[in-house]
Amino acid sequence: MELAATVAEPTKERLEAGPVVMVECIENIPCNPCAYACPRKAITIEGELTDTPQVDFSKCNGCTLCIAKCPGLAIFVVHKNFSTTEAAVTIPYELLPRPEAGARVECLDRAGRTVGKGRVVKVLDSKALNRCAVVTVAVPKRFWNTVRSIRVGRRGKG
Repeated sequence: MELAATVAEPTKERLEAGPVVMVECIENIPCNPCAYACPRKAITIEGELTDTPQVDFSKCNGCTLCIAKCPGLAIFVVHKNFSTTEAAVTIPYELLPRPEAGARVECLDRAGRTVGKGRVVKVLDSKALNRCAVVTVAVPKRFWNTVRSIRVGRRGKG
């Protein structure tokens, strides 16, 4: 079963313009760290604290500062045109071992199913991220809106 995002996707034009945040918050719980993490105020919680985040895609520059702040691991940054053949998906990653730049990993969809292989482009992992690494993975372009996690280790080395 696919989980439906509660926040609208960016327009096709915005996706073509460069990296942009995708918030796939499926819970109506009191939470707002994403809104405080965004220096451009692209993410807001309007109304009650339990309302889901809204994104002003025109303000987002894809900086990734919001990713590690989400306790629900529901924020991603996608760069649909990372290269002529690849998209880049930047995800939160709390598991060990941490991937390393250049590693091949299994790419997973929202339900944890393998959809293919990806190449780790960048890993941000510091104390400031509170044990949540921020990992950017290059994937075939067709998976820009499918890949939401990775599997690191023996099965992902191929």
